[in-house]
Amino acid sequence: MNPSYTSPAGTLPGSHGDELANADLLPTTDAQRHWRWKDYAALWVGMVICVPTYTMASAMLDQGFTWQQAIWLVFLANCIVLVPMLLIGRAGAKHGIPFPVLSRAAFGVKGASLPAVLRGLVACGWFSINCWFGALALHGLLNTLGLGLAAPAPGETISASQLACFLAFWAVHLWFIWRGLESVRVLEVVAAPLMIAASVALVAWAFVQVPPAQIFALPAKVVEGGPRTWAALTGLVGFWATLALNIPDFTRFARSQREQIIGQAVGLPLPMALFSLVGVIGFSVSQILYGKAQLFPDGLLTQMGPVAAGLGLVVILLANLTTNVAANLVSPSYDFSQVAPGRISFRTGGLIAAGIGLVFMPWKLLATSGGYLFSWLGGYGTLLGAIAGVLLADYYLLRKTELNMRDLYRRGGDYEYRNGWNPQAVMALVLGVLPCLPGYLAVSGVVSKTSVSPLLLGLFDFGWFFSLAVAGACYLATAPRTRS
Repeated sequence: MNPSYTSPAGTLPGSHGDELANADLLPTTDAQRHWRWKDYAALWVGMVICVPTYTMASAMLDQGFTWQQAIWLVFLANCIVLVPMLLIGRAGAKHGIPFPVLSRAAFGVKGASLPAVLRGLVACGWFSINCWFGALALHGLLNTLGLGLAAPAPGETISASQLACFLAFWAVHLWFIWRGLESVRVLEVVAAPLMIAASVALVAWAFVQVPPAQIFALPAKVVEGGPRTWAALTGLVGFWATLALNIPDFTRFARSQREQIIGQAVGLPLPMALFSLVGVIGFSVSQILYGKAQLFPDGLLTQMGPVAAGLGLVVILLANLTTNVAANLVSPSYDFSQVAPGRISFRTGGLIAAGIGLVFMPWKLLATSGGYLFSWLGGYGTLLGAIAGVLLADYYLLRKTELNMRDLYRRGGDYEYRNGWNPQAVMALVLGVLPCLPGYLAVSGVVSKTSVSPLLLGLFDFGWFFSLAVAGACYLATAPRTRS
């Protein structure tokens, strides 16, 4: 473990070097490293059990996959993303530094702001999406209590009362931002068992209402051209490509490498597959019982009676709160702090992220399963895959896991490059993403699919894998050879 560390000048605010350091970005001390494997497992279970995971496999059913294919792809994708998760997480546990500081080694002490802001903006989008899911649950809960709030009018995607619920659920997150990261750990440890129990209860109810054989016998939806397996796998990997980058924000508090490895291996792939299966069951049962397959759980719960609906919707609120705070506020809090450490603390960075989250319109993004699975997950997964490729190539293949800790926090050191920026890392990032851009624009509907060659359309289906490999290879081929 690293000893207690201070800024390059030995003190914080007001001393030379403070433009790159504040109390939240400095390496963790021995006293701060008390997270056990159970904490990481609980963290992941708390993040996994959320509405986006629930909708993951059911969205694939809507895109022509069988339920077996959907669950297998979810499990496989999370085994794949677990690899960079553990590798990048190792840097956090070894050096005690968050993702933006680790990025300084490859991108430069100032250039690290580029991957940090890109990662932070993705988190803001996810923060907004989870606030929307929480708003739907709150809206349904209030209607269960008899308030009679209106649904969107024909042709609209959100009503005034839903917008009010969105703003109310958004405001709850500010308390956790203010209290700091330890409040997140406590929230996850308390909430995880409750959410597991609620998931088991929903499955038990479904099996009582409909025989399991009937639930799993629903035929796959027929879609033109058949299911897009590689595109779906890329999107599923992209789901946690966010945390694969900023996992050092959490592993920096680990007691040892063993704790973070076991905790993440236990808490990610299997729980993701199991909770996605819960979504498949809910999706199928709503079709059988009520005549319409509900992609989101609030639609099913509001039809189950007031008691079940009330309890279920409260659990959804808790689930989305735990996921949102841990996955979508911790990261941008550190990321935006990297831009101006002397002025933006963890708390201020979180408030900035929450503010940016207000301008997203998740009700439009989630209007179709294809837009969610391919455009959103696949698109940002390609971007973040390129960043991961550069970081992994730099940290493992060039630096052999060794870092000059003092130079990570000062100008003019090993990571100064050209005025604080490493142009080779930026170019590798661009080259990893650029070939996938035409396919993304076509899939997103910005340009016609007929205007993009089949090769480029197909390339986007492999976006995360392609960008990670190409960016990493380009960086290795061009990076300066002077290494710490």
